[in-house]
Amino acid sequence: MIKNTLFAFLAVVFFLISCDNRKKENDLTMREQQLLEKEKAFAQRETEYQLLLKMRDSIFATKKDSVKIAVWPSQIAGLWTGKVICTESNCSDYVVGDQRIDTWEFDSDSIQLLTKIINNNNLVRVYSGKFENNEVKLNFKTDSTSKKQVEMNVLLNDFSANKIRGTRTISADNNCMAKFSVELVRSTK
Repeated sequence: MIKNTLFAFLAVVFFLISCDNRKKENDLTMREQQLLEKEKAFAQRETEYQLLLKMRDSIFATKKDSVKIAVWPSQIAGLWTGKVICTESNCSDYVVGDQRIDTWEFDSDSIQLLTKIINNNNLVRVYSGKFENNEVKLNFKTDSTSKKQVEMNVLLNDFSANKIRGTRTISADNNCMAKFSVELVRSTK
């Protein structure tokens, strides 16, 4: 009887241990499934991330290839000494015969053509520029917050080896206009 009791006791202990193992095994299986789901989600995010990186790289590569850097033609680019003489005016600020001598620098940034007007080593004005149909067109306009609204247009269309000639028109506050002759001589500096 002791043997039977001992056997029954061991059977019950084995049964309890095996049930506990089965519960642990089920918990372990459930954790493994959760871990696999997390790994799948992470792998999917990793794939999306790699696709986004490729897309970004292709956009930047396309952007670099498609952006044309604006530069002045070599016969225009660089420094010029400019002489501007007033030829017509109905503005009080500009008198016929007035003249001004400045340095004109035909330059560009990465996207647009610029012409800088420099006097006594001080930047006076920056025109935005275009070169089309063998003409240089420059434009400057004050912003809307300025007290005085001024628009300046320069047309340079007479080119020779070391000279460029043209005209500049200034419109101030839409009620006066002044015209100037412009002569640029290639700077030897």
